[in-house]
Amino acid sequence: MPGLPFRGRRRRGPADALDDETPAHVAGAASAAAAEVEPAPAVVPDLAAAAFFDVDNTMMMGASLFWFARGLAARRYFTTRDLTRFVWQQAKFRLAGNESADDMRTIRENALAFVAGRPVAEIVQAGEEIYDELMADRIWAGTRVLAQQHLDAGQRVWLVTATPVELARIIAQRLGLTGALGTVAEVVDGHYTGRLVGELMHGEAKAEAVQALAGREGLDLSRCTAYSDSSNDLPMLTLTGRAVAVNPDTQLRAVARSRGWEVRDFRTGRKAAKIGVPTVAVAAASGGLVGGALALRRRKLT
Repeated sequence: MPGLPFRGRRRRGPADALDDETPAHVAGAASAAAAEVEPAPAVVPDLAAAAFFDVDNTMMMGASLFWFARGLAARRYFTTRDLTRFVWQQAKFRLAGNESADDMRTIRENALAFVAGRPVAEIVQAGEEIYDELMADRIWAGTRVLAQQHLDAGQRVWLVTATPVELARIIAQRLGLTGALGTVAEVVDGHYTGRLVGELMHGEAKAEAVQALAGREGLDLSRCTAYSDSSNDLPMLTLTGRAVAVNPDTQLRAVARSRGWEVRDFRTGRKAAKIGVPTVAVAAASGGLVGGALALRRRKLT
């Protein structure tokens, strides 16, 4: 389609393994390696096919990390004022289109700084509680049905998200899915260091993760399906044989129409208005909302 910035993505072959490792490739490989695989469904398995679902605004209303941050703020990991200030600062510069390389570098560096030094088990426990408190009721029923259809067909289903992989796993487990690919934080002796492995699970990194998982699990990507709401996920959507736009943004809807992709929109005007503020914060959340909030707090305390 003329004027669209993304023309498609070549499927990687064995020779591509020799390419220099980019941050996206490192992040994708780390996420695939961290993916925990559940047994195949109790039906005739179709082990060559699978489905990959984005989370924010695709599987869940709003941004999963936004709700996670709210839950952590309630547990006094940081203040609600810190959270609110960072959300609006991020929303303003994203809407203004002033996202520079330095901005993205800062986002990457701060993405998981809020857990530095904390035990992984502590954050996982908090994530389980927060999911039940704030996230369970925000799952799109229509998207969950789509995922269940793949499970019923004997296919495996993974979430693919910029959310920390520990939280992504909790969401997948609660929904009865196979597993999750998410942003991987560095862990030493069971504690977070506050650094990422590679970069955020975003854009090209999602496609790298899916590619790596497919190689490990023997998936035929031409028989796989990818679901997302965002044009940022075009690398993943064009990697699989079938792509479905779920609650799509304007650009993804245009791409879907031009390529004949299926579009599923489970929103109503009322629901869209209701989740408007978290939706504005999606880019900020997926780019390190919590880490940024803690960075602000640390600067105030020093």
